[in-house]
Amino acid sequence: MRLNADTSPADILCMNAHLRRLPCLLLAALLGGCSTGVRDGGPHHPVDVSRIPDAVPRPEPRSRYGNPPSYVVAGRRYYVMRSSRGYVARGIASWYGTKFHGRRTASGEPYDMYKMTAAHRTLPIPTYVRVTNLENGRSVVVRVNDRGPFHANRLIDLSWAAAAKLGMLGKGTALVEVRALDPTRPTPHRDTTVRPHAAHVPRLYLQVGAFVSRANAERLLEHLDVAHAFIAPGLSHQQRVYRVRIGPLPSVEAADALARRLEARGLRDAHVVID
Repeated sequence: MRLNADTSPADILCMNAHLRRLPCLLLAALLGGCSTGVRDGGPHHPVDVSRIPDAVPRPEPRSRYGNPPSYVVAGRRYYVMRSSRGYVARGIASWYGTKFHGRRTASGEPYDMYKMTAAHRTLPIPTYVRVTNLENGRSVVVRVNDRGPFHANRLIDLSWAAAAKLGMLGKGTALVEVRALDPTRPTPHRDTTVRPHAAHVPRLYLQVGAFVSRANAERLLEHLDVAHAFIAPGLSHQQRVYRVRIGPLPSVEAADALARRLEARGLRDAHVVID
């Protein structure tokens, strides 16, 4: 679990009723390495990531650690999914490396930046997922064994090796699709590349709200008074909805900055949408 340097993950988890039976000293031993001021980065020596195989899905029991029904970080409660079946989501991926190498993950396993692993806020631990970089078409399979990322508008935190194979180290982030895999069905353990068609370049938006009433969506749109805001009609559970979005935005950094400005105005539910 990766948090900012001011937060103790052990303290946070000790506040969860489900985990109060566990000694906080044990939690500190498992998760205390997450709160450190050391800067993150990659290895200081060349590494041929093409020789690092993808994670190979296999049936595993749920981890003894890292799977509470819910937990709270920075005042927000997250609910761990009972099953990953059918999970598909698009969002922003980030990565972590030397800062946490060798430290305990939420599952209790040591983090190895040279293995194909990842952190996710709500997927069961462990879960195998295919992560596709929508900007260059590269795709890898990783094993979720940690909790995070808790940075706003981030979907998944990848190991250094996985990020390197996806070609996202330079930017630090990437627009990705995350798809849970059925471990009973074999998956090739090599990374793949499928070049995206020019007509399907991913576009980044912030979604500020979704309403059954178009009038409510129009009122929010008027209140926003932000350039490139619009109403996107759609369906949700076979019901007509009107989504208020802003974009497309030129970069992840632009989305982060806009989300901070909206939060300062009291709009705290803005989240990234990728089309």
